[in-house]
Amino acid sequence: MTEKSSRMKIKVTGMTCASCSGSVKRALEKMPGVMNADVDHASGMATVSYKGGGISASEMRRSIESSGYGVEAQSVEVRIDGMTCASCSSAVEAALTSIPGVISANVNLSNKSAIVRFLEGTVPLSTIRDAVNGLGYSYQGVIGKEEADTSDREGRKQRLRLIRIILGFSISLPMLALMHIDVHLPVDMSLSFLMITVPVLSFIGYPIFRSAFTSLLHRSLTMDVMYAMGISAAFISSVMGTFGIVLDGHFNFYDTTIMLASFLTLGRYLENRAMSRTGDAVRKLIGLRPRKANRLVDGRLEIVDADELSVGDLFVIRPGERVPVDGRVKDGRSYVDESMINGEPIPSQKGKGEEVIGGTLNQKGVLTVEATRVGADTMLSQIVRLVSEAQSSKPALQKIADRVVTYFIPAVLAISIGSFVLWYLVLGESLLFSLTALISVMVIACPCALGLASPTAVTVGIGRGAEMGILIKGGDILERAERIDTVLFDKTGTVTMGRPEVTSVDAFGIDEGALLSFVAPVESLSDHPLARAITERAKMSEKETDEVRDFELIEGRGVMGTVKGSKVRIGNRRMMKEGGIEIPPMVEERMERMETEGKTASLVSISGRIAGLIGIEDPVKEGASEAVSSIKSMGIRTMMVTGDNPRTAKAVARKVGIDEVLAEVLPGGKSEKVVELQRKGRKVAFIGDGINDAPALARSDVGIAIGTGTDIAIDSAGIVLVSGKLNNALHSLKLSRKVMGRVRMNLFWAFAYNTALIPAAAGALHPLFGVHFRPEWGALAMALSSVTVISLSLMLKRYDPASG
Repeated sequence: MTEKSSRMKIKVTGMTCASCSGSVKRALEKMPGVMNADVDHASGMATVSYKGGGISASEMRRSIESSGYGVEAQSVEVRIDGMTCASCSSAVEAALTSIPGVISANVNLSNKSAIVRFLEGTVPLSTIRDAVNGLGYSYQGVIGKEEADTSDREGRKQRLRLIRIILGFSISLPMLALMHIDVHLPVDMSLSFLMITVPVLSFIGYPIFRSAFTSLLHRSLTMDVMYAMGISAAFISSVMGTFGIVLDGHFNFYDTTIMLASFLTLGRYLENRAMSRTGDAVRKLIGLRPRKANRLVDGRLEIVDADELSVGDLFVIRPGERVPVDGRVKDGRSYVDESMINGEPIPSQKGKGEEVIGGTLNQKGVLTVEATRVGADTMLSQIVRLVSEAQSSKPALQKIADRVVTYFIPAVLAISIGSFVLWYLVLGESLLFSLTALISVMVIACPCALGLASPTAVTVGIGRGAEMGILIKGGDILERAERIDTVLFDKTGTVTMGRPEVTSVDAFGIDEGALLSFVAPVESLSDHPLARAITERAKMSEKETDEVRDFELIEGRGVMGTVKGSKVRIGNRRMMKEGGIEIPPMVEERMERMETEGKTASLVSISGRIAGLIGIEDPVKEGASEAVSSIKSMGIRTMMVTGDNPRTAKAVARKVGIDEVLAEVLPGGKSEKVVELQRKGRKVAFIGDGINDAPALARSDVGIAIGTGTDIAIDSAGIVLVSGKLNNALHSLKLSRKVMGRVRMNLFWAFAYNTALIPAAAGALHPLFGVHFRPEWGALAMALSSVTVISLSLMLKRYDPASG
């Protein structure tokens, strides 16, 4: 019989020629199970034929990436209803991961969502929906589209749970009292309890039994199956006792069955109420988006939906209104409160040409703004997306807990049956006691606390970071950041303001104006901050830049070009030395004085002779020295890496208290310095903001990007500081330690709870103290265990790194 084959289409990036497609083809066809791979470099499409379903999309992606190319992937976040415990989320994760084309699936039990990453164009939403619904859970659609409906639906469920709880305890508590008070009723008590229990238990326990039945249909053991078995055992034994079938009238657990269902529902109610608060940060961010905007059309204002704005549209923001989309101020002056985005309490003054961020609050003046980014491209939308995705990621600690949960329920089932066999058949205890032990173990066990230990802490911690202007891209980033023992700072734009200013111009054998007329045209063609400072000093027009010929940028040294027929070089000592240009002792002495003061001295040569020396200073950032001092107090080694000369670099380092300096490092050498430290066993965080920092940010254990820097630096980093304040780098490290400490505390309590109470429920305390653990108290303890873990996580909402 011929084995069934499958096909998968993959969009490959980075291919430029036929040899590229050949490399990808060979890499794919080396994979066990792949029968054939057709790769077209023109369209970038690879069609892979393989045997059965033994190869996953993630394996194909790794094979392609190992050959030096990339894979286009997309992700979607969906809402899933009906998950009640860690085993539920594990089952959903496994089902989603098994879909052909899916690279990864992360299910977050705390906010009932899943982020599915898949090869572009291979997985329709209907397939994800069918996979979720096929397990018996309810696919609720893509998050962001029906948030209001989802909130209303969850509110209705909570109200129904509350009704069930009130009804359950209103019935079960009087039943419990009647059983312990010598009251003579005109009817048989057991029979009347049975008649009361059937409708009440059907209503209260319906969600539990429905979930358990669905799980069994799909051959999945969840905690609802355990709870349903415990409640059923109590109810069936009560019915048998009522009618004298094998058991006698002592087996009256009717109050226990209702109380069990009520306590379990109470646990769900408290869990959902607490978990709804873990996502407050994202909901607050989403709530910053104004629904309407004042669009300016032909001099007239018209009120439109904010979603209707397009790039280039003009809109007006009046005092007290929120900015609808990102834009650039065309007219007006005002103060804008950006605290909700970057955590800075002091409003920023905005005037013509300055950027404003969607969701921020205009305070006093009226601004006319041109839209630059709209819809999903706005900073606020990107922050919401980044935080949402990060909250669904898992640190390694949680992955260990997830593995434990896989074996937890079968183990508990074995313990419950084993306890019954031990007490009744081996030790000869009464059937009533043995049955009570069996039921108690089934309802007291709680993998939910294990499953919620990390997701709730990570969700709240990342949300808290977003409120402070710290964007952390995942739970794994938090885990790595906690272990950092070395912080490597870039100098320009990170330790310093990144806005250097010319402080002095020394001309030799030529006047200052003439010197700048040679220097400015060459520097205007460079985007280096020092070049911009010199250009600004010369106030040069765009027309004059056309005078430059043979422009060349020499990495780590400077720039040169031909102006007015003369060869002009602007740069450091190394550039002059390599050009065979001698530096006079008087100029060298002047340079050393500048560098000792923390300034950068830029040499200028014209036609092979030193003609000038330009002093440039980039002031250190406010609060930089305090941030460095606090980082050092955490036991972390501090270093600064820069392309600047050693004298200037050390002077800047002294101002802020950095211990070690790596000077005259070429842009490509920053990542090499990171690797050198890692080889010595150091856990390195790199903090930078520029394009040439991207390799070091990506190579470090944790890259921390200044949010005011370049997009490529921000993309390469694991943590982004929206405000650009160095204090936030300190706060991100403190927050990471706090969150991971809380994850460990949660896991400790979850393990301790199960380790201590499962044996107690099985009757371990009975021989020593005569303690008899009733099932309803087990259900209460189970509910409180999950609530305790969530409550400990919610305490992170009040954490302030500045005060501890």
